[in-house]
Amino acid sequence: MARPLLLLLMLVASSCLAASGQEVKMKEGILQLHKGNFNRALRTYERLLVLFYAPLSADGHRLSEVFQGAAVDLQDSDVKLATVDVTKDKALAKELNTTGLSNIRLYLLGDKFNFVSCPVPQSSASVVTWLKRRAGTVTDLVADLSQWGSEEEEFRVAGFFEELDSKYAQVFYAAAVSLPDVNFAVTQNDDVISKYDVAKDVVLLFKQSKLIQAYKMTPQTSKEDLLTFVSVYQMDPVTEYSGKTATQILSSPVLSHALLFVNKSSADFHEAHAAFSAAAEAFRMKILFVLVDVFEPRNGRLMEYFRVRAFEAPLVRLVNMVDHVTYQLPSMAPDAGAIEAFCLDYLEGKAKPKMQSEPIPDGWDRRPVKELVGSTFEEVAFNPNRTVFVLFYVPYSPESRVVFPLWEELAEAFKDRDDIAVARIDASANDIDMSVQRAYPAFCLFPALYAERAVFYTGEMKPKALLAFVHEEMKKAAKDRMKEDEDRRKYVEVVKAEEEEKKERNTTKDEL
Repeated sequence: MARPLLLLLMLVASSCLAASGQEVKMKEGILQLHKGNFNRALRTYERLLVLFYAPLSADGHRLSEVFQGAAVDLQDSDVKLATVDVTKDKALAKELNTTGLSNIRLYLLGDKFNFVSCPVPQSSASVVTWLKRRAGTVTDLVADLSQWGSEEEEFRVAGFFEELDSKYAQVFYAAAVSLPDVNFAVTQNDDVISKYDVAKDVVLLFKQSKLIQAYKMTPQTSKEDLLTFVSVYQMDPVTEYSGKTATQILSSPVLSHALLFVNKSSADFHEAHAAFSAAAEAFRMKILFVLVDVFEPRNGRLMEYFRVRAFEAPLVRLVNMVDHVTYQLPSMAPDAGAIEAFCLDYLEGKAKPKMQSEPIPDGWDRRPVKELVGSTFEEVAFNPNRTVFVLFYVPYSPESRVVFPLWEELAEAFKDRDDIAVARIDASANDIDMSVQRAYPAFCLFPALYAERAVFYTGEMKPKALLAFVHEEMKKAAKDRMKEDEDRRKYVEVVKAEEEEKKERNTTKDEL
């Protein structure tokens, strides 16, 4: 009786949409949404799971197939699945701030700003698991671990808890919700705990039914701590970059990545790989180690990003995924000792960033927004005769691209001012001798008259607020420069007076 009623309700909902002139097309059980019918669909379905994707991209195509499988599994569910082609409906994608990589959102109770992001799924089963875990409790994970099989490469996570309503168990379950691709289970069986000789409130990782790592939880253990632990040991110490592993690497909670660019067919491959692997074991949980085959054609874009050419291999780069600053191993031969010392220097803040610059664009200084690169940044930004407001951005960031029109508008406002310039620089492609130390996009003003000063803007992203900020900082810079000039003048006068006094003493001494 429940299923016919559900089908009837769906039919009525579809009829309402059609009657409103905002008909929603259905394809293989999935709603096809766009700006014209998106809000209506939100009001019709209390739980709307939406895939925003670019059909022609590799990631978009894969997620589309995953979504189609999930639609079959969820056809009797109260969750309705829908897709939005962000390449066709750019206006909606911009409004919802989802112009970047393909992603899945669960919208609740008809509110377009009340959504939960679904972790990037590896399979349709992962989507179903995520929805079930979101709606469930830790008791749903209770299992008989003695029945676990020994499937090839099967990775599993088991929690041993004294009380299922404890903070430890709740943190464990929160991690399980965020990792729907991983098999999680809970037990309170003392016999099983004795078998592995561990205390309670501990998390164990198994591969092919063999215990590979244990983690004793403490009152300070957070969900993020547990996610890092599971994610790191789910991967091999050194993970080769490929289409299959790219998502896992880029979504890792470990935000420092060491990359070995190497030719897997070369004579020195095994030696370089062994050295890299030895260092990987020493820095587990702190640095993610990734191997990149320079003769794999599909790695071309990654090599282009890091400006690595095949003949340069083997070489090791370290990249901080927060600020995208890159470091290069200062050695032609990547032996284990050199790699470990390099990683240690990086973690201690002693490693020197690798400087790089894009070619200078033609007519870069004739545009309303000046396009800076690494080789022109210092000359332009630190010009004492000109105030320069710089946007630091990364091109693949939706948040950065949203700011571009505003930056053009700001440049237009100052077009008649020779003493003010509005500029931008691609932080992912140009290294500069300055640490931004904040997420992109970032906004920094270099006031004229006092160009040694760099002031970051954190206020409202509105033209009026930006204009006020520029004018206020210019006044401060002028005032501070006047004070500095006055202090310098007084210092010079004191020095001159002392020299005159010394000269007079010497003259008197000579006369005597």
